[in-house]
Amino acid sequence: MTDTATTALGTLRYDLPHPDRFTTEQVGWVPWLEPPAKDDLTERQLTGLDDERRANSPYFRLLARDPELLLNRTRTDKGIFYNEDAGAPRADRELAAAVASRLNGCVFCASVHARFAGKLSRREDDVARLLEEGVEADLGSRWNAVKAAAIALTQTPIALTSAHVEALRAEGFDELSILDVLQGASFFNNANRLMLTLGRAVQPGVELP
Repeated sequence: MTDTATTALGTLRYDLPHPDRFTTEQVGWVPWLEPPAKDDLTERQLTGLDDERRANSPYFRLLARDPELLLNRTRTDKGIFYNEDAGAPRADRELAAAVASRLNGCVFCASVHARFAGKLSRREDDVARLLEEGVEADLGSRWNAVKAAAIALTQTPIALTSAHVEALRAEGFDELSILDVLQGASFFNNANRLMLTLGRAVQPGVELP
């Protein structure tokens, strides 16, 4: 590794300030390992990204080291959060992801999904309460049902019981809607671990190298 690369990685690891709180602001993220440079991505890796805009993200360029796995992961992600032909409103899916991220301590993912949940539902105050108070925050009966299911799945999947499912049904969730909520939480339970293992969040407004 060159001195320049070593210096750059040292900057990424030690010098950039970590966010001091959960927030809906744009949080940065830097990897521990150097991802492929955007201009060095192979055709196979670009195919794995499934969207040229993702080449701007060091996180996705890092995952592009295994392009076939990334392609399947990306399509799963898009299917869970962007397929709105039926099932739960996207705000509920985003809330489930935000709850998992808040519980796991992933400031970056929590910022993204809390921002979407608040904007799409127009319930920014409730989302702010989740970020400030944690998963104990009272979000009202419907979102509390989503929150409880997401917490159970995040802590350990076998903690999810029929009572969580029945609580969602009592709030008007049908089978597809329940599946959307559970998949949103489950997917980001995995995604949080990737983000937290492969790099670290950076305080909003800090210029990234």
